[in-house]
Amino acid sequence: MKKFLLLFTFLFLNISFGQKITTTYYFIRHAEKVDSSKNPDLSPRGMERAEHWNKIFAEVDFDLVYTTDFKRTVQTASPTAKAKKNTVKIYDPKNIAIESFKKETLGKKVLIVGHSNTIPNFVNQMINEKHTKTLAIQRLGIFIL
Repeated sequence: MKKFLLLFTFLFLNISFGQKITTTYYFIRHAEKVDSSKNPDLSPRGMERAEHWNKIFAEVDFDLVYTTDFKRTVQTASPTAKAKKNTVKIYDPKNIAIESFKKETLGKKVLIVGHSNTIPNFVNQMINEKHTKTLAIQRLGIFIL
């Protein structure tokens, strides 16, 4: 009996500690804005795209939703955040503490809405590699890490 308990305990610990923790990040660019002012709202087309993202993400159970502190990013994320009963958290793309961010989001599914000029840098920092600054965000529309 002792051997059985010892074997069971060993197997349980091996299974428990051997499992990988999966964290998934979804990076998207904000939808179309109404004009080129500093902090514009989304255009009607942009609002449609935000709803489209919500439909695309219908089966994704996001734990966290992050955006930059601009109307267009918050408005892009809002339909999805609302549907998932999440609060939009604001991040500063110029001041991201990547290791802290990774710890905070460990084991979670995270939606991150940013800009064509901020997402590539964020992705590069997350994967600890240096790729082209543009990373074709406007053509691809989404990065999943």
